[in-house]
Amino acid sequence: MKNVYTVRQVNSYIKNMFAQDFMLSRIYVKGEISNCKYHTSGHIYFSLKDESGTIACVMFAGQRSGLSFRLQEGQQVIVLGSVSVYERNGQYQLYAREIMLDGAGALYEKFEALKKELEEMGMFAQEYKQAIPKYIRTLGIVTAPTGAAVRDIINISGRRNPYVQLILFPAQVQGEGAADSIVKGIRALEKKNVDVIIVGRGGGSIEDLWAFNEEKVARAIFECSVPVISAVGHETDTTIADFVADLRAPTPSAAAELAVYDFREAREKMNAYRESIYRQITLKIAEKRSFLEQLKMRLNYAHPRQKLNESRQYSAELEHRLRQKMKDRLDKDRHRLEIYVEKMKRLSPLDKLSSGYSYVRGANGENIRSIRQVTEGSEIEIYVRDGKISAEITATEEVSI
Repeated sequence: MKNVYTVRQVNSYIKNMFAQDFMLSRIYVKGEISNCKYHTSGHIYFSLKDESGTIACVMFAGQRSGLSFRLQEGQQVIVLGSVSVYERNGQYQLYAREIMLDGAGALYEKFEALKKELEEMGMFAQEYKQAIPKYIRTLGIVTAPTGAAVRDIINISGRRNPYVQLILFPAQVQGEGAADSIVKGIRALEKKNVDVIIVGRGGGSIEDLWAFNEEKVARAIFECSVPVISAVGHETDTTIADFVADLRAPTPSAAAELAVYDFREAREKMNAYRESIYRQITLKIAEKRSFLEQLKMRLNYAHPRQKLNESRQYSAELEHRLRQKMKDRLDKDRHRLEIYVEKMKRLSPLDKLSSGYSYVRGANGENIRSIRQVTEGSEIEIYVRDGKISAEITATEEVSI
C-alpha cells in the first residue's frame, strides 16, 4: 500500500491547513451560547449554535480580561477568534479572543478604529489633560434634563457644597442628533466661563452610548478650554469621551464628588487649622513672655540702680573689711604696745625707784653716774620713789665695788 499516514499526521496536516487560511485566523462568528462551562483553571468551554449547526469554542483564562459579562445559556453573541484543530481528538474549534453581545459587533469595530485613530493623533495624551480645580464656584453639566444622572449630580453637589452654582445644558444624549446636542452644550458652557464641565449620562448598551463615541464629541472635549469630566454609564462602560476627557469618572455620582469639594470637609479642615494656629500662637506667646521675663531679669540686673546698690554693698563690704583690718591692726599694735610697756616698765628708772633705788641728775639735767661728773659745791637733784631731793655736793669719795 502507498501513502499510508498516521492519525497524528493527518490531524497535523489539517491543523496546518487551518493555520494557513487567513480568514480563519481572525473571524467573527455569530451564534447562540450553549453547553457553557467555567473550568476551575479559568478557561471557558462552550458551543455556538444556530438553526443549522454547532461549533465548539474555548476561551482561555488569559483572554478573559476583555470579557465584561458572564456567559449564559441562550445568549446571542458575536465571537472574535481563530478556528484551528485540536490534534488530540481531531476536532476543530473556535479559539475565542473577544466575545460581545450580538448587535454590538459592527459598532465595536467602529469604536476600536476611531479609538486607534484618535490615540495616534495624540488626543489621549496625558500632557494635554487639564487639572481639575480643587475649589470651584460654578459647575456646568451636559446631560439629559431628566433621568438618574442629573438627579445624582444635583443631589451629591448640593450635599457636598450648596454654594456651588450648577448650570445645566439639557442635551440629547441618545439617538439621532445626540452628538450635535452634546457638542453644543460643551461650547455653550465654555462661553459661560464655568470652572468645570461634567459630560455624561446613565449606563446602557453600546448603541445607547454611541453619541459619546462620535469624533465630533471627542474633538469638542479635547478643544474645550474648561476642564471636562466624563461620566458616561456605569463602571464597566467606556467611551471615546472617557479617553479624551481631562478626567474620567465611572458614574455621574462619582463625577460630582470629583468636581465639587466637600464643604463640610473644608469646614473641618478650617476648624483644625484654626485650632492649630491658636495652639501655635498660644505657644509663641508663652515663649515670647518667657523671653520677656528673661529680658526683664537681665534689664533689672543691668539697671543703674542695681549697679548702684551693688556698688553700695561692695563699698559697705570694703568699709567693713577696712574697719576690721584697722581693728585687727589696732589690736595687734595695742598688744605689741602692752608688751613694750611691760618691757619699758622693767627698764624704767621709776620702776627702779619703787624698788628702793634713786636717780641723780645734775643741774643741766644729765644723769650723774660717776663722782667725776660733779665737784664740791655742785647742785644736784635726787629722785626717789615719792619725790625729788635738791642737794649740794660737799665732798666726794671714790669707793671700790
